[in-house]
Amino acid sequence: MSGTVSKPTRLDGPMVRRTREKKRPSFGKPKSIVLLATPEGWRHSVLTVDGGMVCGRLADVPPDAGPAEAMAAAAAMVMGLARDFHEERVDVTWDPPREPGSWTAQVTVSATPPHTCA
Repeated sequence: MSGTVSKPTRLDGPMVRRTREKKRPSFGKPKSIVLLATPEGWRHSVLTVDGGMVCGRLADVPPDAGPAEAMAAAAAMVMGLARDFHEERVDVTWDPPREPGSWTAQVTVSATPPHTCA
């Protein structure tokens, strides 16, 4: 290794720790869901308590799936988002359908804390 000069790296010096700043979650707390059946597939809109909205397609639900399958997938998605972003367990309650091809649900914080067995 004669004639080889190594460049100093960050690993050669004292250990540097990053301070973690508590950030606001990138997804607001869900308040309600709108589910729409379209020829291309199932679409959802999740409304949040702070007035935001997240829209998209239920990717794992085939376009020809029935409403019950789409409703279960949308509820599971919102429950997972609430758990992952806000560490809250939520309940999803579907309203009676008002028009064909469209469903709405209300999202409420569950009485059971997220880290206990129900």
